[in-house]
Formats: sequence, structure tokens, C-alpha cells
Amino acid sequence: MLYDLLVPLARDSIVFNVFRYITFRAAMATVTAIVISFVLGPWLIGWLRALQDGGETIREDTPERHREKAGTPSMGGFIILAALLMSTLLWTNLHNRYVWVLILATSGFALIGFLDDWRKLRTRKGISAKEKFGAQIVLAGSLMAWLYLWPPDGFSTALSIPFFKGWLVTLGWLWVPFALLVIVGASNAVNLTDGLDGLAIGPIVMAGGAFAIIAYLSGNFRLAEYLRILNVKGTGELTIFCAALVGAALGFLWFNSYPAQVFMGDVGSLALGGAIGTLAVLTKSELLLPLIGGIYVVEAVSVIIQVGYFKATGKRIFRMAPLHHHYEMQGWPEPKIIVRFWIVSFMLALLALTTLKLR
Repeated sequence: MLYDLLVPLARDSIVFNVFRYITFRAAMATVTAIVISFVLGPWLIGWLRALQDGGETIREDTPERHREKAGTPSMGGFIILAALLMSTLLWTNLHNRYVWVLILATSGFALIGFLDDWRKLRTRKGISAKEKFGAQIVLAGSLMAWLYLWPPDGFSTALSIPFFKGWLVTLGWLWVPFALLVIVGASNAVNLTDGLDGLAIGPIVMAGGAFAIIAYLSGNFRLAEYLRILNVKGTGELTIFCAALVGAALGFLWFNSYPAQVFMGDVGSLALGGAIGTLAVLTKSELLLPLIGGIYVVEAVSVIIQVGYFKATGKRIFRMAPLHHHYEMQGWPEPKIIVRFWIVSFMLALLALTTLKLR
């Protein structure tokens, strides 16, 4: 919005030329998102508390000590969404197709999460797994088919292989189901991780920062050529979305840190997972997502292993799944689990970024 309003003024005054620069707008997007979170957060938390008065917000399949959190309002993801989307709309070039794909993906997954949260609030049961997965598949599939059938300039279905210079696999039409799998998988992995105060939102800060760097590099022809990574014209603008994501996540963490004043709910976790999955697809870093979002992958895999092993043998590998509950059952304090998972997430994000030079 500001880009379209102020950049034309650069012809008359050099002062407005600064709005052309992605780095400046990214920094401003981060600050804007944080400020919006701080301003809207207290009001939204109060509104959610009044809305959910008497509603149960703690799942039954969690450790007993979580019962003391009963009454904490959920659906705090609205704080993240407000900060993220308002900041993005304010600072990005809205003529960029990739920006709108991200906005629509994030908003669509948020809507699915909201419907699930709302039904849980009213009936104590969310929408069925089939309904949720079906809606996610339709949403992600539609957006990816839109890109594939009506591609923007410079679009490619190539898959970049980390650690190997110049290794590309052209997927053709198979790119659509592959991209769908990445996005839906990421969305549900973040949802599974959202079980402790600040646990899911911390790695989002790391992921947002990592994808901001990747988006900037892949969207810059000279830098992409120097690093020998796939140049995707237009993805540099996604740096601003990533910066807004970091700001929105930090702003929400202010209220979600232990002991949490609000939980993000499915409206937040599904949206955030959908956002980072879509970012990975658009920046051609799909195979780096398991590193950048390594914590989410481990949490999801722990559930798959637990369920599969129990069905096969009637026994459990972990004391409880997802993995963070296993450590809780072992007696680890909640803050220790959260901070250690954050540290691992930070290390994995750095490792993912090193692959850009190792190719």
C-alpha cells in the first residue's frame, strides 16, 4: 500500500526513494508488526477471555499439570494474523503474485483453524480430521494449481537439491501434489507442536528469519548466481512478509511466554504452518524446510512413530507424544523444555542457511 503510494513520489523527492528498498521495508514491517501486536494484544486477549468464559481450553490428552492452565483464552492467533497481514499489506508491493499467494494461504489456513477452535469452544469437539484435511488439501491444491496453470514470470517447477551445486529436478505437473504435501504437512506439524507456552511460536521467529534471507537471496539475480541457487524472479518481495512474520511472532510471544496469557489455538498454528510451508515452496527451498522447521518435523514424527508402534505392538515408545510431552512426563520443567527446543531450532536454521554456500 505504502509502496504504491510513496514510490512514485521518488521522482520529485529523493527522500521517498528509500521505499524502493526491500531491506528498508522489511525492517519497517518487523517494527510495524510488533507495534500492532502490542497495541491490539491486550484488547484481543480481554475480548477472547470474555468470549470463552466457561469454555475449556485445555485438551484432555495432555499431562495433568496442564489443568492449572484451564481458563486461559485460546484463539490468540488473531493477534498474529492482525499484525502479520496488516504489516504485509502496508509495506509490500501488492502487484506481486507471490505475496497474494502467501496472504491467501495464511488466511485460508487461519479460517480452517478458526472453525475448528470455534466448534471446540461450543461443542468441545473440533471439526473431524477428514473435514480438516479435506479443507487443507482443497486450499493448498487450488493455490498451487493457480500458480502452475497461470505462472508468473520466472516461475519454475524445479526442485533444488541442498548441498549439491546446480542439482535441479524438474517435477512438471507433479510439483502441484508435492507442494500441496509440503504445505499441508507443515501446517499440521506446527499444530502438533503447539502444546507448551511459547514452544511453537519461538521456532517461527527462527524460520521467519531464515526464509527472509533465502527469499532475498533467491529473488536477487546477482546474489543467486554467486551462490549458485535457483533465482526466482519476484520472491525478493517475500522478504517483507517474512520480516512481518518475525515481528508478529515476537509480539505474540510477549503474551504467550510462560506463563501464557493466551494460547494461539488452531487459528494461529495452522496459519503459521501454512505460511512457512508456502514460503518454502515459493522460494524453492522445500528440502530445506525439514531443517529450518526441524522442531516441527521431530514433533510430528514422534506422533507418527508413537501411533504406529502402539497399533503394531500395543506398547508405547514415548511416555507421551508429541515429544515435548515425553520430557514433561520425565519431570522436566516447562521453561527448560521450551528454551532447549528454541536453541535446537536456532541451530537448525543456521545449518540450513550454511547449505546456501556449500552448494
